[in-house]
Amino acid sequence: MIKNYMKVGLLAGMLSLYACSSSYTVTEIEGGRVAMTSVYDKDPDAGAVALLKTYQLRKDSIMSPVIGHSAANLVSYRPESPLSNLLADVIKQSTVKLTGEKVDVAVMNMGGIRSALSEGEITYGDVFEITPFENALCLLTMDGATLLRLFEQIAALHGEGLSGARLVISKDGKLLEATVAGKAIDPQAVYRIATIDYLAEGNDKMTAFRDAKSKTFPADGLLRDALLNYVKECEQKGVFVQAKVEGRIVVK
Repeated sequence: MIKNYMKVGLLAGMLSLYACSSSYTVTEIEGGRVAMTSVYDKDPDAGAVALLKTYQLRKDSIMSPVIGHSAANLVSYRPESPLSNLLADVIKQSTVKLTGEKVDVAVMNMGGIRSALSEGEITYGDVFEITPFENALCLLTMDGATLLRLFEQIAALHGEGLSGARLVISKDGKLLEATVAGKAIDPQAVYRIATIDYLAEGNDKMTAFRDAKSKTFPADGLLRDALLNYVKECEQKGVFVQAKVEGRIVVK
């Protein structure tokens, strides 16, 4: 019976598609997250609720413990934001600790930051919401010419999370100026860049990463773990997690 319903539904959908295809044009597509609350299901199935409650209790026991505190609401936005600065700094510091190598610049994509950090208590769940992917840290080496090309791509994207460098970009996404540690970039020099594996593959339109001279993936180097450890270290020191806009990416 279910299969018959499915066939009828598919047939109706196909007929509707062919019948209406000449009458409608898609002009805009929007997407976003929708909280699945009682608004959508006022009479939930009792059996399903009981089953999910078991997993909810287990999840809460893991995700609810408080591991730190945030001094303010930290959010991500272009060209530069408190939360993207924080994550870029965490990538840079953690890569140094894990490899013992110098890191000149760290890059974090805005698209990989999936939530905000609210002022007050920070739980395991908060960190998992911000970094839900299994992204691994990666250390790359590239010459200055390639690094400049990477910065041009970041400018074209109107900003990404950045640590160790300062960019001046135009309103239409052109790179006007770039410095690392306050110095102009030498096209012939070799720089060490820390990022996540997703970007190291050249994704999110940052294809310059593909031309790196070398790539190293530190053992046990997950971005989420790096952020968890950073929050815990701040708590042990009695310090609140904080970050701010510092003029790392300036639009002129």
